[in-house]
Order: sequence, then C-alpha cells, then structure tokens
Amino acid sequence: MCKKRTASILSLWMFLFFIVSSLCAQKTDPSLLSLERIFSSREFASQRFGPARWLKDGTGYTTLESSKAKQGDRDIIRYNPETGRREIIISSKRLIPKGESKPLRISNYSWSQDRKLLLIFTNTKRVWRQNTRGDYWVLDLTSWKLRKLGGDAEPSTLMFAKFSPDGRHVGFVKKNNIFVEDLSNHQITQLTKDGSPIIINGTFDWVYEEEFSLRDGFRWSPDSQSIAYWQLDTEGVRDFYLINNTDSLYPRIIPIQYPKVGEKNSSCRIGVVSVKGGETRWFRVKGDPRNNYIARMDWAANSKEIVFQRLNRLQNTNQVMLGDAQTGRTRTILTERDKAWVDVVNDLQWLDDGGRFTWVSERDGWRHVYHVSRSGKKLTLLTPGEFDVISVQSVNEKDGWLYYIASPDNPTQRYLYRFRLDGSGKAERLTPQSQSGAHRYRISPDSKWAFHTYSSFDNPPVTELVRLPEHKVVRPLADNSALRKKVNQLKRRPTEFFRVDIGDGVRLDGWCMKPHDFDPEKRYPVLFYVYGEPAGQTVLDRWGGNRYLWHLLLTHQGYCVMSIDNRGTPAPRGRAWRKIIYRQIGILASADQAAAIRAIIKRWPYVDLTRIGVWGWSGGGSMSLNAIFRYPELYHTAIAVAPVSNQRFYDTIYQERYMGLPKDNKEGFEKGSPITYAHQLKGNLLLVHGTGDDNVHYQSSEALINALISANRRFSMMSYPNRSHGIYEGKNTTRHLYELLTWYLNENLPPGASSR
Repeated sequence: MCKKRTASILSLWMFLFFIVSSLCAQKTDPSLLSLERIFSSREFASQRFGPARWLKDGTGYTTLESSKAKQGDRDIIRYNPETGRREIIISSKRLIPKGESKPLRISNYSWSQDRKLLLIFTNTKRVWRQNTRGDYWVLDLTSWKLRKLGGDAEPSTLMFAKFSPDGRHVGFVKKNNIFVEDLSNHQITQLTKDGSPIIINGTFDWVYEEEFSLRDGFRWSPDSQSIAYWQLDTEGVRDFYLINNTDSLYPRIIPIQYPKVGEKNSSCRIGVVSVKGGETRWFRVKGDPRNNYIARMDWAANSKEIVFQRLNRLQNTNQVMLGDAQTGRTRTILTERDKAWVDVVNDLQWLDDGGRFTWVSERDGWRHVYHVSRSGKKLTLLTPGEFDVISVQSVNEKDGWLYYIASPDNPTQRYLYRFRLDGSGKAERLTPQSQSGAHRYRISPDSKWAFHTYSSFDNPPVTELVRLPEHKVVRPLADNSALRKKVNQLKRRPTEFFRVDIGDGVRLDGWCMKPHDFDPEKRYPVLFYVYGEPAGQTVLDRWGGNRYLWHLLLTHQGYCVMSIDNRGTPAPRGRAWRKIIYRQIGILASADQAAAIRAIIKRWPYVDLTRIGVWGWSGGGSMSLNAIFRYPELYHTAIAVAPVSNQRFYDTIYQERYMGLPKDNKEGFEKGSPITYAHQLKGNLLLVHGTGDDNVHYQSSEALINALISANRRFSMMSYPNRSHGIYEGKNTTRHLYELLTWYLNENLPPGASSR
C-alpha cells in the first residue's frame, strides 16, 4: 500500500513538473504556444481590411482608416483601384456632433445613390447575436451638416435605417414599427402603428433571425414611393425563460419567444405601404401562415411587384411567388421540391430588365445556377456538370458573365470561376492554380475588381486587390506579414489532409495535426474535433484562427488532433451526400465518425487505442455526446460545449428542416438525441454550457445531467453564468474556458508519446 501511494505521489509530481516546465518553456520560447499568448494577448490577431464599400459605378471604393490627426479617430478614405490614389473624403473632424468634442464612432456606414449623403450607424446595442440597434446620423457632403435621425427617440433604438433610392428619405424601424424621415424638413411619418412585443413590423422574431439569417425586414421600392415589409404575429408562441442570477440582488427573468420543435410558430405575412402613410396592402396567400415561412422577399425589378420565397413547414417545397403591390394578388411562378428539404436561395438576381432571374437548384443532383423566365415557364441550366456551385459572387450582365465559387476536385477548398450567362462555352477558373486553399471575393459592381482574401489551413489570410478576369494582383490590402512571421516561428508540421474509406464506397475527408517531433514508431493520444451537422464543415483548407492555434498548442503537448467530415455536412459533394442524413440527424453522422476511427486505427498504428478523445461545440457538442455514449468502446474522453442533448428542445425551423415533425418521426428524434444513450457512458465527460444561452438553452444540459445522475454515471461540468451560446461575455471568459478544456484533456487524456 505504502509503495503504491508513494508511486502515485511521484507520478503526480512528475505530471505537475511536466506542466510547469511546459508553461515556463512557452513563456520564453517563441516557438511554443501558451494559452496566454493565444487568448490573453493580440499577438496572433489578424490584420483586417475595411469595412470597405465598392462605389456603385465601379470607379473606386471607400474604407475606414485610422486618422493621422488624432489617435483613435477614423477617416473615410476613397481609393482609385486603377492608380491607388488615396483621398480623404470625410475626415473624423466632420463627424463631431454640435456641442460634442469627439467624433462619432462608426460601426457601419452607407451612401446615398448620388453619394452626396452618408448614413452612419453608431452607439450600437446587441439584439440576439448582432449589434443591430443603435443611433443613425446623416452627413450632407454638400453643406457638411451632421444630423441625428429619429427626432427625440431614445438612444440606441433605431434599426436598419437606409436611404430611399432617390435619397430624399430614410426609413427605419423603432420598437417594431416602421418610420420614414423626410431629409428636407426632418418630418417623421409613422407607417405602421400596431407594433408591439407581439406584432413585429420590419424585423423578426428569434427563430427567423437565427435560422433564416433575417434581421432587416423592409425594402424600399425602386421608385422610392413604397415600402414592402414583413410582419410577424407572435401571439401564442411560448416563452422560454432565461434566469440572470448575477447582475442584481434578486434574479431577473428574461422571456424569449422561442418555438421548439413541433410547437406553434409566429404568423408571417408581407405588405406594402406608401411612403406617405395610410393602410397597408397585404398580399393574399393561401394556407396557414403559422405553418409556412416567407424566407426571402424583395421588389421584382420594378415598383409594381414583389418576389418572395415561401416554404412550407417541412421545408421540402419552395414556391417563388410574384405579388401585385396594388391589388395584393399573388401567383406562383416556380416551385422547387425535394424529398428531403430545399434550401432558401440567396442568389436570385434579375436580368433583362426583369425579364428573367437567376436561380440555384439541386434538381439534377448537383447545386447549379439556372436562369428562369419571369413567367417561370422557361428554365435554362447555366453551369452543367457533376459539381456544386457553392455561391454566386457576381452577375455581369453587360459582358455576359456569371462569377461563382466552386471546387469540383477538392471539397475542402474554394475557388473563383466564371461561366457565360448564355450557357455557352466552358467554365473558367480565375483563381490561380498555384494558390491552393480557400478563397473569398467581394467583387465590384462592374466585375472588374475584387477584394480577394485567401488562406490555407496552416497559413493566415492575405487580402489583396485584384483585377478581373485575369486575377492580376494590383496591391496588397492586408498581408498579415507580422502574423505570418509569428506563426512560422512556431514548432509545427504541415497539416495532413486525407480521405478515409469507411466501406460501401464511402470516403470521408479529414485532416490531421501531428506533434512537431512526431515519431511513427510510437503511440499518441488523438483528439477528434467534430461538428457533423448540416450547418457546417470542419474539414476545410482555410485558416482557423485561435481554434487552430489551440489545436497546435495541444500538438506541442504531444497530442494528435484530427477532424472528419461525415456525410450530411454541407460539403460540395452533391445532393445525395448532403441529404442522406434526412430524418436521422445524430444517427448516421455518429456512425460515420465511428467507422472513420476504426479505419484510421487500422491504417495508422501510431494511434493509441486507449487515448481517443472527441470535442465539439453546439452541434459538435451533441456529436461528442453521441460519440462517447453510443460508442464507448472507441472514445475514452469527450468534451461537449453547449450541446443539444434532446432534439425536441431545439427550434422549429432548424430541427424540423432535417428531421421532420416529432409526431411523424418519433423514432428518429429519440435515436438521434444523445440523452437517449446517457446510461451507456463509460469514459470521461466534461459538459460545458452558458446559463444565458438563448440558442441552445441551458435546459438541454440540465436534462442531460438528470439523466446521467439517474444512471449513476460520473461526469464533470462547468456552467458559465449569463454567457450566451458563444461563451465569450465577461472578463477573461475565453481564456478561462480554454484553460479548463486543456486541463481536462491533460487530466483525462494524458498527453505525450508512448512506446508500442
């Protein structure tokens, strides 16, 4: 007994010595990372460009830059892309309100069409995930007068202000009503008067914002005479209550109208109102508005009709409809259907003065671009072939080109292509063949220029101005040379991308980060980073920022870190790949992950079978739970951050899209939810959740805790008071979180190589 106790104490001291020695080395050795370097300093912060705005005539762009006159202030600069000529068009001095000593802090800005007026968004406040509420000011570049919009409105109460096309008015939302301010006399007209906590005009409820990315809910007509807008009636949508226990002496209850799977949704409709005020003309659409979604809406290339996309509740049918702004009559011109689900189309653009429009569809098994006649009777494929168009970047109707992102040969990468709008010829890759990785573009209105940002897994991003179509680099905009130098000093091996065969002809993409001193004759603990849901990929050849650096830190400690994309992730590998998981979220994905591990074990003997871990966040947290519960023979340690333990707890739009309704798929909901298998836990589990999470509610972890207690299973947990889904609010939160994750891995998935 005494010898065993002495040996245990010695082992503990050796472990502590290893940790302390590592920390000391990391503080002095620039080639080794520390949590402090990653999360408590800006040593590895990326250089950013912008925010920048292309001018609509394509003659240049504007951006915000630090003022030389006074530190902390920012000027608005105009650049000529051809010559690089730099001009201060609005100095920070012009942005000082009367009676104030400091200029406005610009969070965002936009121009009137004639560029004589500037709209400034400042003093912003957070609404759900983004800062969409604040103050708006208009600067007249002719008189240099600066005036705040909204009259005597309370500070930070205006949302989504934007100029009318003729520049005479600004429309905005305040407290769920829509207003218009005349810029000549600053008279304010209230266009809707029924806005309340229940009736939402011009913006959205929680679930529309979260799942359809809808925030700004009104659109100016091209002739500036009308506004089309969404209205949501949330009556009957049940409240979910968050509890703030720490910001006051007594708890504060925060109600959020949140429709959980199978529950009542908001009612949604669209109307048009005159800029002068008066009654709203509502569009007449058949069917229950609580069991259909209007996911996109805009004016249909004129001021007489609007176009909108209407999804049924199962989201397997998308009707493209035209609505008459004068009569409210509607007609369906195109219907998209799928046995699984259909995606909302963000790339609808009008051509031929409204005679046709672009459309994205998977109807032939691949995501392709079509153009559709206004009547919907003629549909022409523009991008044929067995590949996916990932996104449309630009439509240059004048020169007859469609620019889009795709990667036909490697689903982990992203490149720019173009194709003729008339469907002739072949696709042209514009991104240089020598630049492998992930590429993003913001193309000018005339498609002659682009802000081009590219990176790869091991290399930080570079942003540059390029000329199209030749992709000639004109000048760097943010080269991140200091960051690249820092990263290149770190001890690391190139990340290895691979494919693993899991049988039946299925090959999954993955990557592996190994210790810099890797020895193939030894065995290493392996930590798998997972997501696995239809909302995102983890196996992408692009820079991952602090997450990459944390994974690299783990390799310094002696871990291998891997990630696998199972079927069902949104990789550009065709419709069948993405939609095979329909009605079985959490089931097929976790089976694919487990099959990949079995194949990896056979392929690479350096994997230590007794030290396999998994971690993930949100859907990745759910996947981590499913992994260790369903496959306890494979996984020994799991970290689940903000997981959905029971799919019945999540929202209608997301979960029903992929699983259907609970009453029609009871078995799928049960078998796909990790909580069903909590009693099978054998390994080490760390559960982390923010108690103020409005997205994946803390309820999800509490229910799982009860299930684990009932099954008499040991586990560890950490709750972060009042933190949201991202767990970042509050001093030192991010550093503390990753300290916790690192400590837990060191304790329960011991680092370092061992002999075979």
